[in-house]
Amino acid sequence: MPDRNGRSATQVRRDIEQERRQLTASLAQLRGEIGHVTDVTAKLRANLPFAVAGALVAGFVLAGGVGAALRYFARRGREHTERARVGRFALLDRR
Repeated sequence: MPDRNGRSATQVRRDIEQERRQLTASLAQLRGEIGHVTDVTAKLRANLPFAVAGALVAGFVLAGGVGAALRYFARRGREHTERARVGRFALLDRR
């Protein structure tokens, strides 16, 4: 017996089953794509040298390396005393 929209109950059930199969296929495809996109280890392996260099730089900066290095070189520049100078050459006494 046709419904108000001109389709029988069997046609509606067949359409629902077809939609269900399409949704199942789409869901399987989506799961595969999500697995591919979220595969961090493969992306890390592909860019391992850059990742290691970035990790070293980030660790150095976060540990205060830039400030420590600048303080070290500034302190070394003030530690020496000049013993003798000949032209632009100088003998320095570092203690």
